[in-house]
Amino acid sequence: MAKGFYVSKLVAFVAIFFAIAAVATIIALAVVYSNEKSNKDSESGGTTSETITTRTTSSFQPGTGSPAFGPIWDRYRLGKHLVPDHYDIDLRPVLTKNDHGLYVFHGESKAHFTCKVIIEHVVIHSRKLNYTEEPILTDADGNTISAKKHFLAEKTSYLVLPLNELLQPGKKYTLHTKFVGELADDLAGFYRSEYVEDGETKIIATTQMQATAARKAFPCFDEPTLKATFSITLRHKLDYVALSNMNVLNVTTEQWQNEPWQITKFEKSPKMSTYLVAFVVSQFKADGDQLIKIWGRKKAIEDENQGEYALNVTLPILEFFETYYNAPYPLPKSDQVAIPDFSAGAMENWGLIIYRETALLYDNRESSINNKERVLEVISHELAHQWFGNLVTIRWWNDLWLNEGFASYVEYLGADHAEPTWNIKDLTVPYDTHRVMAVDALTSSHPLTSKEEDVNTPAEISAFFDSITYSKGAAVIRMLSSFLTEELFVEGLRTYLSQFAYNNTVYTDLWNHLQAAIDKNNFQLENKIEDIMNTWILQMGFPVITIDTTRGLVQQQHFLLDPKAVVTQPSQFNYTWIVPITYITRTSLQNHFWLKQHSDVHTPFDLSGQGNNWLLANINVTGYYRVNYDDGNWDRLLQQLNTDLSAIPVINRAQIIDDAFNLARAEIINTTRALETTRFLTKEVEYMPWQAALNSLSYFTQMFDRTEVYGPMKAYMKQQVTPLFDYFKNKTNDWNIRPATLQDQYSEINAVSMACSYGIRECGELATRLFNLWKNSNVNGIHPNLRSAIYCEAIARGGEEEWNFALEQYRNTTNAQEADKLRAGLACSKEPWILNRLLEFSLDSTIIRKQDTVSTITNVVNNVIGQNLAWDFVRANWGKIYQQFGGSSSFGNLITGVTKRFSTEFELYQLKQFKEDNQDIGFGTAIRTLDQAIERTEANARWVNQNKAIVQEWFEAAVKP
Repeated sequence: MAKGFYVSKLVAFVAIFFAIAAVATIIALAVVYSNEKSNKDSESGGTTSETITTRTTSSFQPGTGSPAFGPIWDRYRLGKHLVPDHYDIDLRPVLTKNDHGLYVFHGESKAHFTCKVIIEHVVIHSRKLNYTEEPILTDADGNTISAKKHFLAEKTSYLVLPLNELLQPGKKYTLHTKFVGELADDLAGFYRSEYVEDGETKIIATTQMQATAARKAFPCFDEPTLKATFSITLRHKLDYVALSNMNVLNVTTEQWQNEPWQITKFEKSPKMSTYLVAFVVSQFKADGDQLIKIWGRKKAIEDENQGEYALNVTLPILEFFETYYNAPYPLPKSDQVAIPDFSAGAMENWGLIIYRETALLYDNRESSINNKERVLEVISHELAHQWFGNLVTIRWWNDLWLNEGFASYVEYLGADHAEPTWNIKDLTVPYDTHRVMAVDALTSSHPLTSKEEDVNTPAEISAFFDSITYSKGAAVIRMLSSFLTEELFVEGLRTYLSQFAYNNTVYTDLWNHLQAAIDKNNFQLENKIEDIMNTWILQMGFPVITIDTTRGLVQQQHFLLDPKAVVTQPSQFNYTWIVPITYITRTSLQNHFWLKQHSDVHTPFDLSGQGNNWLLANINVTGYYRVNYDDGNWDRLLQQLNTDLSAIPVINRAQIIDDAFNLARAEIINTTRALETTRFLTKEVEYMPWQAALNSLSYFTQMFDRTEVYGPMKAYMKQQVTPLFDYFKNKTNDWNIRPATLQDQYSEINAVSMACSYGIRECGELATRLFNLWKNSNVNGIHPNLRSAIYCEAIARGGEEEWNFALEQYRNTTNAQEADKLRAGLACSKEPWILNRLLEFSLDSTIIRKQDTVSTITNVVNNVIGQNLAWDFVRANWGKIYQQFGGSSSFGNLITGVTKRFSTEFELYQLKQFKEDNQDIGFGTAIRTLDQAIERTEANARWVNQNKAIVQEWFEAAVKP
């Protein structure tokens, strides 16, 4: 009742009703406004004093269009209502099983943060952590903030602490937590790895936080833009060593459960994202000095010296990037650790890079040249991230392409600096450009970036860790650097890194700095850099450039492997690109031209009346596009290859093959035209053209190795590869010495592998002889370069005895690279029951490590006999496979592998049925790959129906005397 006057009950009720409604409306509008304003302020680094009461409102996400009502913990994005300043993390991994048979870690955390808006809940990421005491919130003076009982939002991975009072903007608070987590062998967060040394099983506690697994190790604001500093403390037994991002600050001891334990405290880190936090507790040994150390198993580091190569190349690469970025290495040390069980190839944690053993360790006696190159490139990739990614970090995962694409490009520059004789920069074309075009030519591909609000859940984030992100990202950045010049590109890059150090960016920030460098140097570029690059970043796919040399007409169109496919993804550019075209003719040097619309007439492209003059476009494949020509120009190019192939650059010899086969699949040129590009290979000894042919013809193998076409195809390839096999037999003195250059060694490997695959008798006998010498003497005299090919051929030609011998060697070797070669060889058996045995082993982590499960299954698929066996195995075990690996960024490789031969209506039906049957289980990070597999199968079926007879006829004619 109100004081001072009287009204009736009815009038009072009506008045109160409308008053409440009016106030509620005002409050709702004010809340929406405050949400919008607080978000805009936080985006720009500002603060606001508007109130957010989480009884009725939630964290607003930029651009989502979502209503402002509903609890914060129902959303996957935190926003910036609470911004972390610093974390004190204290962890005790217990590397023996507890009474329940589990390995666990005990943790204490203090998350210090600043409040940006009035709010009445603390919401912080947490997953699979059990809180042993009620979380406590204190203010800057140490006063406890009254709170209700905490709860966990499992779906969105939050610890939620409801408060009895409101937090105030601009004030600092600390969340104190104590918790226990499992050190599972799931390869994510803070997890467990195992190995056997001197007959003893040893346990490692290690981490993999990217992208959303730091919340499994400690409660945190687990988003890349929410950077903070970290002080890490690790408690462990005395015979273990602890590593983290920073150097050790001090070491003390304590008694815990009647045993002495060591307390290792690390220096405070610079401001960084949670996904870059790392720690390792192990009995590893190190090779190196105060700045650089290579860590691994004692036997690998001290006995076998497997860390020496990584140590030798790390410093030159670091020094290269210091010069390249014009910035000193940001941290006081660089530890690099080889872990036996690791889901990715490596992870760029700041100052503590973690690798698979195969990506860091190298043994001169057991490792191949390919192993050596991989170690070099992965180290270079991860060191590149120490600046680009770690020092300057993307704001959100939708721009992952910039982070990974850039590192995938400059890894070749760092590697080239460390091994200047390898000519390694050219290998980006077969490794990245040509490989990713096969995916990007599907309608189920995706643009490099997307709207931030479209990427929220951990599964959506993980799906971005694909070949488009890494390899297409590398290809378009390489193209950008090429048309700008490397000098100008680096100038813009340096100012970008300088301005945004210890901060976050979006990709357009890089464009702005490149444009500033362009303007400063008066570089002639007809379009703004953003306008050019947006055509490559904001729409999927790439163009095929068709050049008619009889009229000088140049045209572009969206290249699709399946010409019948319907593109449903809209594009603001209508699938037209601003294309930098480089070209030469038989009589002229390199020139360039910009194609900015669908078609243009360009006079230098008109070769009419010039006899046997030809034109070749996309020199050294610096552009991310394919090239087609009129029939006359195709004829003249092939004539040149068959008479004097040296007139065409080696990368472009590979390009001609790769483009032609893909153009044929897309029904742009005849399949026989593509096959004609392989005739000159009898004169070719360079690696890249042969590798392009192998990659291209692998599609023919996949489509036809279960049909009558494969007989004449095999005979033709035997005919083509015999000169290469003989060439390297002579060059290597009957396979006893190795060629001098990297790519010549790769050519030798291809010569042996193809000769054995296509039935050259001498190769098969060589494989059997070398394998039996090893089996009978227990001394492996097979050179590491040739082991993959020899193991596969010998096991294929042998039986159970050879397979069991290889399995025994696999289980006993302590060299991870040798283990990979043997594991691949085991999949070459011709016995179905043996292959089924290997498939069963793939899910037994006591035999095959979890990190190798997917590749073991796809190895079996590579064997034509194993195709159906592996497909049946995957379908029968999908629930178990998904549970263990569905969140892995490499999970899509499984779907790609088991479906690559699918080319019939029945296989298409099976694939669609598989998708329907497993909707309830799910597909995790492989969902996009599954859609791509369906699209590819439809295209394969159509292509086989149209081309089977033509291909068989061509191969039969090509092998006639």
